[in-house]
Amino acid sequence: MTDAPLKIERLRKRPDFLAAARAFSCARGAVVVQARDREDHAPLVRVGFTATRKVGGAVIRNRAKRRMRAAAHELLPSFARPGFDYVIIARSGAPVRAWPRLLDDVKSALISLATESDRQARPSATATPPSP
Repeated sequence: MTDAPLKIERLRKRPDFLAAARAFSCARGAVVVQARDREDHAPLVRVGFTATRKVGGAVIRNRAKRRMRAAAHELLPSFARPGFDYVIIARSGAPVRAWPRLLDDVKSALISLATESDRQARPSATATPPSP
């Protein structure tokens, strides 16, 4: 793999968020992270952020999204996979969660999603092959 920095773009269109919602997801503490393999093999990671009204009013939701953007900025270069779209969803504790715990939530969700996508990509050795 090259040493080039990972290119990260934002998800902004509803169909992209809906496609990620149909893919793998992992809930950890104050966040839910959804990951979708675009299968285009582009060296690009796209990420979107959302918070529902259950989190709080507009000011609280914006605070939660700012914190998630900062966590993604810090963690995605190390833990994101090129060719994937990620959606990070704030849960009710996201605006007030201690910063190290929020980082740990996002990091562990990213690692779990990477493991799950690896498991789905590789055929199981114990699985029976399809009959001709």
